[in-house]
Parts: sequence; C-alpha cells; structure tokens
Amino acid sequence: MTAPLVYADHNATTPVAPEVVEAMLPWLGPGYFNPSSMYEPALRAAHAVRDARAAVAAFVGAADPSEILFTSCATESNNTALFGVAAANPSRRHIVTSAVEHPAILEVCRELERRGCEITRLPVDRQGRIATADYVRALRPDTLLVTLMMANNETGVAWPVGDWARIAKATAPSIVFHTDATQAAGKLPIDLSGDLRHVDLLSFSGHKMNAPKGIGVLYIRRGTALRPYLYGGHQESGRRGGTENVPYIAGLARACDLAKAHAADLPALAARRDALEADLLRLIPYAEVNGRGAPRTPNTLNLSFHYVEGEAILYALNAQGICASTGSACSSGSLEPSHVLRAMDVPFTAMHGSLRLSFGLSNPQSDYDRIRDVLPPIIADLRRLSPYWDQKTNAPRPR
Repeated sequence: MTAPLVYADHNATTPVAPEVVEAMLPWLGPGYFNPSSMYEPALRAAHAVRDARAAVAAFVGAADPSEILFTSCATESNNTALFGVAAANPSRRHIVTSAVEHPAILEVCRELERRGCEITRLPVDRQGRIATADYVRALRPDTLLVTLMMANNETGVAWPVGDWARIAKATAPSIVFHTDATQAAGKLPIDLSGDLRHVDLLSFSGHKMNAPKGIGVLYIRRGTALRPYLYGGHQESGRRGGTENVPYIAGLARACDLAKAHAADLPALAARRDALEADLLRLIPYAEVNGRGAPRTPNTLNLSFHYVEGEAILYALNAQGICASTGSACSSGSLEPSHVLRAMDVPFTAMHGSLRLSFGLSNPQSDYDRIRDVLPPIIADLRRLSPYWDQKTNAPRPR
C-alpha cells in the first residue's frame, strides 16, 4: 500500500483550510458582484470587504482598518512598500536592508540601487543573526527606509524588528521602517499597537497561512508617505487600482481568525519540530542545524548535511512521498547555493546539502516519525556515492 503523502514545505505554501474555502464560496457564486457598484447586491460584497479589513486589522493589531491595503501577494506588497516610499521621498536615497532577505526585497533593492539609491546590506552571523551594533552603525539621519524581515523563509530565524524600529525612530523620526512578515504571520505574534508600534509598513501573504494564493496585505501606518504602485482606479482608497478580489479577501480574513484561534497550539508545533531535530542530529553524523542558536519560527527546521547534494536528497524524499525543499521556493530552479546560507558562512562541504523542513498544524505526529525513519538511510546511501566519504569509518576521508 502506498504511504500517505507527507507535506513538509509549509514555508513554500500551505493547504487552504476548509473553513477558508467555505468563507470564499458565497462570493464565488451568488455574491459575485463588483463591490464598487452602487446597487444592493454589490453593497453586500462591499460590506464583506469592509468586514474582512477589520478582521485583518485586528489580527495584526492595527489601530484602524483603513491602514490595511489588500494586494495580490506579499511580493506586490513589498514592491508597493519600497517603490512607494522611494517615490514619495525623492530627496532621501539611503536604504538599510540585510543580506538574507527574500528575493522580493533583494531584487527591489537592486532596482532602486540602479535608480540611484544607496543600499546598506547588513551581514549576519553563523546563526543568521544581525548584530545590533552593525544595525545602529548603518542608520543615518538621511536614511529613507529600513526593510528587515520578521522571520527568514529558509531558516525560520526571527529578528527583533520591534526593537530595531524603535531604534530607527530614535535615530530620525523620518526613517520609514518596513518589515516583511510573510513567514511570521500565523507563526509569531504580530501586534502593531504593541511591540511593533514603531513599524510603519508590514507585508504578508495569505497562501503562507492557509488562505489561497493571490491575496496579500500591506499594512500602512496612518501618515506614512507612500505613492501608489498600481494606478487605474479609486479602489483601496486610491492606493491600489483594480477591482477588489472579494472571495480571496474574505478567505484571508477567515484564515486570520483561524490563526488567532490556533495560536495556543504553536508551542506543541515547536516541540514536535525540536524532537525531530534532536532525532536527526542523533541519527545522522556530520549534520548541523542552520539557525539553531537563534530564535526561530516554531515550524521550520533547516539542516545541512556535509558531503551530499540537496537536490539528491529532495529526489530521494520525493520517491518516498515526502515533500520538502532546499530553501526558498521562489529560487528553487537555481542550482546555486542559497544566498542565505552563503551569508551565514555555512561550510562549503555542507552548503549544497541543505534541506528545509517546514511544518503546519495539520501535520500529524506520523509525518515527523516518517521523516525520522526515512531521512537517515537516504543520507547514508548518498554518502556512499561520495568520493569524499569513508564507508568504513562513516566519516569524511582524510585529506
């Protein structure tokens, strides 16, 4: 009998929750009306968007639902934030970011650099952490924008962006602080009226938290100068042209409600991840956990195995019905080692042998057990093929 599929790639995308589908269905069927139209059935769609905006605002602790902008995805949210801030403040050109951001930030910064902005890219240490002293030194009175992710998509390493936003405002109140919270939403607390009260812009995407692909959010704190990224209509208070995607907006709101309801289950998710981590380190020699010494999201485990290739691990896992990745799904077509692991100075012998396992609350314990049972023999088999591995000693060959 074929073993059931094990899905351990929730950082790439998540299954759409049945409750989310249920919330979307009325607006895919009889409630199909354009929310900008003036007749009564369309007003019901407009009210659904209004209610969803309030639900998302409550999820992130926004003071006012009007601070929530609906987009198509986190990539659009990030583009809107960075290009919008730069366009609204043409006299200020300095931007601070990190070397390990998602491509949706890195590529925008490269484009802004081509347009004349000065980009400071902060390094990370072996555990994926930024030294606060390096961050403070990078800030200047003429800094336009800081964009630093809340949690890394490959390693799960979480950063104290609330503290960093406070430091930025203490340096110069005019500095705009943006955080990409795509991998944090639904996994870490987000409170824009509390510890994140100095954050001006925050992005996340529905499909990372059991909503469908095609819906994202950009939080814009009231008073933040931002030019629209998409022109063409009056929607979203004139901040984004285009008819609102009512079904997906309703689905995202339901996903936010579910995430709040299941927040108490996250420590158990972390405990299952930690138990698997300990088992794999015990069973597989010359393996290391990337980001192990830093705070991490509760669902993510990034391992490096010396003297094997990550793609070969994925092929072998796939043959066993296990879905995982080597890093960001947005760059999975590249054979280059992860820019995140390069920045973390992972040893060359391990950099190509990385594996990202990312779980959700829907993963039963049997999924963790199956990975624990299947992965060690896969690594052992692949090492038998390596000219750098000594089978007799089960260790690297002497150089």
